[in-house]
Amino acid sequence: MNKVIIFCAPSGSGKTTIVKHLLSVNKQLAFSVSACTRAQRANEVNGKDYYFLSHEDFKNKLVHGEFLEYEEVYGGNFYGTLKSEIDRIWSEGKVVIFDVDVVGGLNLKKYFKDKALAIFVKPPSIEALAKRLKDRSTETEETLQIRIGKAVLELAYENKFETVLINENLAEALAKAEQLVTDFIAK
Repeated sequence: MNKVIIFCAPSGSGKTTIVKHLLSVNKQLAFSVSACTRAQRANEVNGKDYYFLSHEDFKNKLVHGEFLEYEEVYGGNFYGTLKSEIDRIWSEGKVVIFDVDVVGGLNLKKYFKDKALAIFVKPPSIEALAKRLKDRSTETEETLQIRIGKAVLELAYENKFETVLINENLAEALAKAEQLVTDFIAK
């Protein structure tokens, strides 16, 4: 099978909610856990949420070609996809599902080519996105503006994806995502 499904979106678009839903309803899917160098938060589990690596370990793996893609984001932290993670999931006979930012998603799409379905999750508007981010209550005014600015840039890439999924109504977006995934796996 060896297929991958890539969900990309600006922060606050709902991609993580969609991916978690798909994992709960489709047992053929397995989540690709990214590696990162940022500090582990209290509620996070190493190997489940991320593989938490020191900057030195990350760079060592990079030198040895162990990443499919990586990126430096948000103040000197690195995030990336380990080749071993994909091998692990495929060895279980599952389809890999990614929840990544736009740049990472485009790099994965380029790497996997026709083995990949790349879906861009789009908010109905920048205003709706800003409201979602504010409603999370996890952002300062400064980080909110940074995320909105990044979202505006990322929205310009939507035409580089096979499918754009507008998340205006969550129930409809979830149903559409289920259909897209089911159809791709069946091909």
